[in-house]
Amino acid sequence: MNACPFAQRWIRIALVYFLTAVALGVVMAASHDFRLRGLHVHLNLLGWVSMALTGAVYHLFPAAAQSRAARLHFWLYNLSLPVMMASLAGVLLGHPSAEPVVAISSIAVLCAVAIFVLTVLLQRSGTSAATAASPAALPSARSA
Repeated sequence: MNACPFAQRWIRIALVYFLTAVALGVVMAASHDFRLRGLHVHLNLLGWVSMALTGAVYHLFPAAAQSRAARLHFWLYNLSLPVMMASLAGVLLGHPSAEPVVAISSIAVLCAVAIFVLTVLLQRSGTSAATAASPAALPSARSA
């Protein structure tokens, strides 16, 4: 099965978020300053886990990955998530003026996720990578 470059892009970016989240966790533990624990959680879930899973889903549904909606999803998510993370850090460090930025960027991330869900659920392709690799698609030993 060939790897989908679009899916790989999601996974590569997810790895950057993973490294960032782990580094933040180490810094918080070493300094005993856990004010950014909410940021740590969001980096892990929206950055590392969600993006890695998105890459895996786009790999399993290549027709969805090739759509214009998938490109919109990619850019909206990857432009709004860093803004959300930076402004969340500001709020957690005592800068309430960043709250509107957190709100707007969170809504943008939500919209990107909705585009992703609809793109995958409404794809028109008859065969996904998962279907092609399923045991039911393989010739049985009895027919040989």
